Amino acid sequence: MSGSKSDEFVAFDVETANFDYSSICQIGIVRFHDEKPVHTFEWLVNPEGWFDEINVSVHGISEIMVADAPIFPDFYSAIRTWLDGQIVACHSHFDRVALCRATEKYNLPEIKCTWLDTARVVRRAWPQFSQRGYGLKNVSSELGIQFRHHEAAEDAKASGLILLRAVEETGITVSDWPQRVKQPVHSAGSRISMEGNPEGPLWGENLVFTGKLSKPRRDIARLAAEVGCRVQPGVTKDTTILVVGIQAEYRLAGYKKSRKHRKAESCIKRGQQIRTMTEEDFLRLLEETR
Repeated sequence: MSGSKSDEFVAFDVETANFDYSSICQIGIVRFHDEKPVHTFEWLVNPEGWFDEINVSVHGISEIMVADAPIFPDFYSAIRTWLDGQIVACHSHFDRVALCRATEKYNLPEIKCTWLDTARVVRRAWPQFSQRGYGLKNVSSELGIQFRHHEAAEDAKASGLILLRAVEETGITVSDWPQRVKQPVHSAGSRISMEGNPEGPLWGENLVFTGKLSKPRRDIARLAAEVGCRVQPGVTKDTTILVVGIQAEYRLAGYKKSRKHRKAESCIKRGQQIRTMTEEDFLRLLEETR
């Protein structure tokens, strides 16, 4: 598991027994590969401590439920196997701090990985969440991600799916997000938006991408801008072209088309002139205009 791949990351979440962050009572790990969850692990942990009724009311895990469960050191080797050397996504710093506190509690070595706070990702990927509303439950609801909140593996999976949606929304890759979250929330690099070349043959066209493209979205956007297209991050009243890439079914929240695609079709029904085309057709169009 050593070494990080551009299409691979791990999502991590824990629940705690009380306000002491080292009191981990449940661990959830989900490995993502090829833009989908491929391995899921969830364990109950005996925190060797007391349970606060507030915490129990949130996650439903009681002292009785973990009385015979292994303690944290028994899981350490497995956790390290999955996290070491990886990009590890978690929603807020809570889970990262909890893991660090638990390893310190039992005098275990620090796990070396690249932490990625998906709450910080959300604030940079979607303007409506830049200042508020970026909690895991709210964002998942807005994006159509269904999960059972406060179950460690479910929370971890939701965090990973949110990260993938942010990649699709912005064109920023998983491997580039750890650097992006260190930058200001409002940055020119947060969402793909480019002005078109006024001398280009497609000047006046306003272009939006949806779905996974065969090449990095920013590279195709740059080609589009060179021939005159103004590249927009989302469908607006000015949009004239929607380029549709591959749509991963698990991202569509039960729909057959993406949110951008559905919005474009609503605009078309109201009389807006929007041409919808595949990535292949758009790339052919770029070739023909050069």
